[in-house]
Amino acid sequence: MERNKMNELAKLIKNPFVVFRLPKLQQRMRWLPDGFYLKLVYRARIGRPLNLNNPKGFNEKLQWLKLYDRNPLYTRLVDKAEVKPWVAERIGWEHVVPTLGVWGSFDEIDFSALPERFVLKCTHDSGGLAICRDRSTFDVAAARRKIERSLANNYFWSGREWPYKDVRPRIIAEEYLDPEGGQADLTDYKVMCFGGQARCEFTCTGRADGDLRVDFFDTEWNPLPFTRHYPNADVPPEVPERLRDMVAMAERLSEGMPFVRVDFYEVAGQYYFGEMTFYPGCGMEEFDPECWDEELGSWIELPELD
Repeated sequence: MERNKMNELAKLIKNPFVVFRLPKLQQRMRWLPDGFYLKLVYRARIGRPLNLNNPKGFNEKLQWLKLYDRNPLYTRLVDKAEVKPWVAERIGWEHVVPTLGVWGSFDEIDFSALPERFVLKCTHDSGGLAICRDRSTFDVAAARRKIERSLANNYFWSGREWPYKDVRPRIIAEEYLDPEGGQADLTDYKVMCFGGQARCEFTCTGRADGDLRVDFFDTEWNPLPFTRHYPNADVPPEVPERLRDMVAMAERLSEGMPFVRVDFYEVAGQYYFGEMTFYPGCGMEEFDPECWDEELGSWIELPELD
């Protein structure tokens, strides 16, 4: 415990801005203009000033896009319920995870009408998730606490990711997708699209074990030599069978957008859309080595301001 306190003190001395990483303090700074707030939190998270006048890196450009690329369509695209018809129109309903129900409150859910396995999510945030692998042992009380805590939170305020500000908080139940090969959880395949072109992908594994690993690949599935906040997996994930299809569909969905990440799952040779994310890691996750922050940043062409 004492060592942890000393480590935190050392961080504070090295970078006094780290205090702005505290969630409670962030909630009390709602009155600050978005640009000023982002400069404080960026300095706290990344450790250097945020340059909004001439952004170069990937993280800096995501902050710029938060402030100046305010396409109203984005609010629909980050809503986990409302995005589905939009996606289905472009790539087909067969690639959209079936919805079992949408509700405004936890009390509205009729669990007896749900299948033995399902997934509950909040439509307006990241992290409001409860997975039921067996309804007979599902901890409804724990799910209620987690979901209701998320419903009460406006995801916009912590990172000023403006598309989330006006998403109506609801609960969505989705069909449970079975992991393959005895895995505890599905592998996330995340396609990074820049101006409608896929330039790289990354995978998320180990989430169910509380040991998230992230691996980046180029479009030919060659590992890229950097990490972003999370370590690589001990064994790099194998190329998904439907990679070419996922890349093609991600490019279709990302047309006309300076940057967006499009997520998919692959189950039994079929691929399913997951979500669209405009600011991965809130645009505040460090690269190692740092030169890859500027490399990915060079792939984002910022739109002209009116």
